[in-house]
Amino acid sequence: MTTATPTPPASSMRASVMTGVRTLEIEDRPVPTPAPNEVLVEVAAVGVCGSDVHYYREGRIGDFVVHDPMILGHELSGRIAAVGEGVDESRIGQRVAVEPQHPCRRCAQCMAGRYNLCPDMKFYATPPVDGAFCRYVTIDADFAHPVPDSLSDEAAALLEPLSVAVTTMRKAGIAPGSSILIAGAGPIGIITAQAARAFGAARIVVSDPVASRRERALTFGATEVIDPTVDDVAALDPQVDAFVDASGAVPAVQSGIRAVGPAGRVVLVGMGADDYPLPVSHIQNLEITVTGVFRYTDTWPAAIHLASSGLVDLDRLVTGRYDLEHVADALESDTDPASLKSIVVPA
Repeated sequence: MTTATPTPPASSMRASVMTGVRTLEIEDRPVPTPAPNEVLVEVAAVGVCGSDVHYYREGRIGDFVVHDPMILGHELSGRIAAVGEGVDESRIGQRVAVEPQHPCRRCAQCMAGRYNLCPDMKFYATPPVDGAFCRYVTIDADFAHPVPDSLSDEAAALLEPLSVAVTTMRKAGIAPGSSILIAGAGPIGIITAQAARAFGAARIVVSDPVASRRERALTFGATEVIDPTVDDVAALDPQVDAFVDASGAVPAVQSGIRAVGPAGRVVLVGMGADDYPLPVSHIQNLEITVTGVFRYTDTWPAAIHLASSGLVDLDRLVTGRYDLEHVADALESDTDPASLKSIVVPA
């Protein structure tokens, strides 16, 4: 793994700052100083996530509301530029993928191994915490995960959404021979399809109303695709072991649950309506487990293995690259059906 010494950071850096709904400005910000047990990372690549788009367009996601100027972006990779007290200086220059969260490590959830549910979590690009559409960020040293040279900076950044898919596979109980239905062939749906294949799923059904997205899903691991505007997803035969919603669309969730067989599992990943009716009798009578995904816990080692071994191809997801002056274009790129994953390079 390459550990060349990076250029010493200056005292200030450029950042793309969200100052209002659909409003971004380039600002000079102080370069942060790593606290004890933290590292300073010189950012190499940042993926655009659906949550970034929600904040940019709507100024909120559920109870998380943007009240003050905030830097977006939480899918990132880079190189360690400096270390705080207690961190081995030999890590300077190390290429890393950043797990963009800072749990308290002391509460009941952290102590139970569910640090993603820490009530005092500070997560990148979640109000009021700044994200990574800038030149430098700080993170806990153990959340700066070393990556091999076989992974590009872009692939290393996309280990974050792959971590969502790893958590999803674990919750869905995917094992060799399993069957799974995935609603939505956007970035998370496509990454989930790849992860399902890597976890050994034999049947991977992807549902999406856009023909080009369905065709793309077939190139990323789907064994069959469904047009939900034509086909009755709920009547899928045979029923699947697991259903993952990566769309956030209420009809997709309702029909997807009905496609799950006895003792199956449903994992809700997509961001959609806060409340809607579910087929309770189907869930009860077939003893289906329904759960959600809120970020991840201890997924980077698995994600690094999947990407570096070639079981998951992250580079092929990238369909657009943007600099800091064009972050708005990156955040609007999802309006193009051909777009899959946009990358911001804050050089």
